[in-house]
Amino acid sequence: MKSDLIHQRISKALDSFVIELPSWGFSNTGTRFGKFIQPAAAITLEHKFCDAEEVNRLTGAAPTMALHVLWDLPNGVADVPLIRALEAKHGIKAGSINPNLFQDQQYKFGSLCNPSREIRGQALQHLLDSIAIGRELGDRDISIWMADGSNYPGTQSIRKRIGWLQAGFAEAHGHLGPKQRMLIEYKPFEPAFYHTDIADWGMAYSLAKGAGPRASVLVDTGHHYQAQNIEQIVAWLLSGKMLGGFHFNDRRYADDDLTLGSIDPYQVFRIFAEIFAYAAETRTDPGIAYMIDQSHNLKGKVEAAVQTVITAQELFAKAALIDQEKLAKLQDACDLVAAEELYRSAFWEDVRPAVKSWRHQRGLPDDPLHALIEGGYVARAIAERGERNAGAVASYA
Repeated sequence: MKSDLIHQRISKALDSFVIELPSWGFSNTGTRFGKFIQPAAAITLEHKFCDAEEVNRLTGAAPTMALHVLWDLPNGVADVPLIRALEAKHGIKAGSINPNLFQDQQYKFGSLCNPSREIRGQALQHLLDSIAIGRELGDRDISIWMADGSNYPGTQSIRKRIGWLQAGFAEAHGHLGPKQRMLIEYKPFEPAFYHTDIADWGMAYSLAKGAGPRASVLVDTGHHYQAQNIEQIVAWLLSGKMLGGFHFNDRRYADDDLTLGSIDPYQVFRIFAEIFAYAAETRTDPGIAYMIDQSHNLKGKVEAAVQTVITAQELFAKAALIDQEKLAKLQDACDLVAAEELYRSAFWEDVRPAVKSWRHQRGLPDDPLHALIEGGYVARAIAERGERNAGAVASYA
């Protein structure tokens, strides 16, 4: 492919690409065994908005930040004016609203699937409050992940829990505003280890279909069994018009929450390639929300976020280079080697010069990571937050 055409395709793709940052990716999060305190980690909600502003300033592709209701809006709708003020000050819009249906003690045996009618009602009310927050902020997506499940055979009625889930999601869907969507996430195991109530994409698909027309499936790339073909899941969801969004991260074993592309960049490329193929065939924009969901326990928080956005941009640019019309002809002719080579050649293409040119033309730093370091943002964050972070609790028990 000629250089001019490469630059043209990449520029068009990157102009359309945005990816959402997670507020929790900037704070002192960790693993189930504990966490390593970082001196530059965000302590307050404003710190998170500051960090997100810096990432977006450097990359030009991250204008929104997902919020977790319990962690970021502990007072519910009453915190909306604070969020609006921070949006205006930092130029970062609140993104998807994430209810917390797993942390409180009453959820020991489940939230919407809890055998207690009272606890199910509390979980539903929290979900409705989260929808109200999103409606007040003008946010489109309510992103739902639940830890509900059981650890031992015979201890819960799986079928009853299905019914409680269906009823809860249908009720929640009825409270969505006209521009809101409900994204249902799945995960095969952890923290539940015998059965998880929403364990795979088929269960999430069924629940979303049953809830109503503004419900769809959210795919977390770390929420799959090893060797599972995620791009095939993406193809099925696209075909059913049920793919609402992604939580991007990477993994080696399970839900590792490593940075995107750090282990298997070819998988992310294949996912993006499937989406480009769908858009080319249908000539429609599937309206997918691209979001990051990572726990930066070892890497610096802002550094990891910038690196992740850069990697996402580069892999999206690679997938944009696939000649979809030519590939379709080769696929129909069952010309296997030629089809695979056309596909792989896009992945092997070094898109970094074209991405750098795109940044330069839009007044962005040519090298965002270098600009982050040279600009001194992290050093200033350490000076401002380091002393308070030093007193944070790091132990697991």
